[in-house]
Amino acid sequence: MEKKTIAIVGLGLIGGSLALALKGFEDFEVVGVARRQATVDYALEHGVGDRATLDVTAALREADVTFLCINPEDIVDFLAQHREDFKPGSLVTDVCGIKGAIMEASKVLPPEVDFIGSHPMAGTEFSGIEHALTDMFQGAHYIITPRGDSRQENIALLERLAAYLGCRDVVNTTPERHDAIIAYTSQMMHVIAVSVCDDPNLFTCKGYEGSSFRGCTRVAALDVPLWTQLFALNAPALTGCLDELIVHLQSYREIIASGDMEKLSAKLAVSADRKRQMDLPGPDLLH
Repeated sequence: MEKKTIAIVGLGLIGGSLALALKGFEDFEVVGVARRQATVDYALEHGVGDRATLDVTAALREADVTFLCINPEDIVDFLAQHREDFKPGSLVTDVCGIKGAIMEASKVLPPEVDFIGSHPMAGTEFSGIEHALTDMFQGAHYIITPRGDSRQENIALLERLAAYLGCRDVVNTTPERHDAIIAYTSQMMHVIAVSVCDDPNLFTCKGYEGSSFRGCTRVAALDVPLWTQLFALNAPALTGCLDELIVHLQSYREIIASGDMEKLSAKLAVSADRKRQMDLPGPDLLH
């Protein structure tokens, strides 16, 4: 039986990790698509995918599944530029952390090309193919945002792909709900991390950092172009989350400044209990 093809456009941290982790999936061959010869050479030398190429048009025309692993604005432009290059009947998906703008951009595709938004909840503070990991997606949530006309067999295919990657589950939701929740669970956490690093005391704390500080600031060394786009494209939801955070921070500041230990203890107890409840087994918010 002739092999099918998965094309992975963009061999950075996530695309490279996909190309590593999807090798051997069913009867598919994994083809990495990059813009630079150096990236293609690295992929071929280190087994990132089965093949690698600079010829994006040829890869799209043979691909039964295409993963777009480039920045959000680049995805929007890419879909418009290559709308006629995708193989008829194929599945196209993406991996970026904003879904509303991407799903809107996917409307340029011909009806015979099925687009389903994806967001594997995995990553590190690093970027680039040299940091790709085969086990990047182990235990991660894999979020999908199908269109109303998405084919059930393609949703099932993404579920199998996610299982092969080692993901914990597949969460099927709407672009709007995805963007609202991700603003809180991911984007706001990155804003907190970079804000902590803006403090003038940052460079005086070396030798005093504990695991809580390192954990809080881990993601601050972020991919600036990517996160600039993610924040900007989800500004309404993200600013709403930040407004709420500011209220809670101000509340803690006032209680701490008051010296009222009983009131502070009671507020800490409520927050700690909410965290413990969040960690209990149960349905995820995106379901």
